[in-house]
Amino acid sequence: MIKIKKIHILGIITAVITIIADLIFLRHEKIFYFVLGVAFIIGLLPFFVSLFIETEKEKEKEEMFLEFSRNLVESVRAGTPISRSILNVRGKDYGSLTPHINKLANQISLGIPVKKALNTFASDVNSNTISRAITLISEAEQAGGEIENILESVARSVSQTEKLKKERKAAIYNLVVQGYIIFLIFIVIMLIMEFKILPMTSSLGSLGGGGDLGGLGIGFSMGGKGLTPEEMARPFLWLLLVQGFFAGLTIGKLAEGSIRNGIKHSFILVFVAWLISTGARAFLS
Repeated sequence: MIKIKKIHILGIITAVITIIADLIFLRHEKIFYFVLGVAFIIGLLPFFVSLFIETEKEKEKEEMFLEFSRNLVESVRAGTPISRSILNVRGKDYGSLTPHINKLANQISLGIPVKKALNTFASDVNSNTISRAITLISEAEQAGGEIENILESVARSVSQTEKLKKERKAAIYNLVVQGYIIFLIFIVIMLIMEFKILPMTSSLGSLGGGGDLGGLGIGFSMGGKGLTPEEMARPFLWLLLVQGFFAGLTIGKLAEGSIRNGIKHSFILVFVAWLISTGARAFLS
């Protein structure tokens, strides 16, 4: 969950002011929809940046948890209890995971049971990979036995998970690039149809009810009123936006295994489509 910050509020206020100014001064101008898209980008960009930063922090936490697990394995194998081992590694730098480890160590030093402190740690970090690992560690700690073997297995499992994620991301990178290229080609095709093909059809014949196309007796009408090339091109923008939104979700799911991570790709594709389409209509038509 993204927490609302001052930068988010500032972005929303700026976007609202831009939209109001656009409605007042540019309502009947060709640039109206282009400026409207810019306003929405201004309003949503802080949320997009926050989502991106949060996603990167989550990845860093999982990578640092692997280092944390390895340090615990070394300490426990030396004969130190897991509670004391956590206190011993408290001073090390684990990046964005450091505050959570410090909190875990502080809870243990105050006498809170290790299992409860570990569960709180997993809840605060809010990562599926770390939560599964913590569940194994806490259950092993409570049951007793050779905890160092469990810790080593957990570290090996987390390491393998991170390795598979990186391998999948590297393997799917070409598909992600291809997805962006195909979408840009799709935009170009829509623009060619809007600015080249449709105007050519209007020059071949009438597009009104009862009219014919190039003397072939083919007429296009809606409610008895002829459709102009501009009116026929209007659905193209919505087609591009829908295509961009779902293409972004698909790219995120393929590349990072999460539809949530696909939101950033959807954001990029949707607003690229909006700006290119409305910008072309504003400056080229």
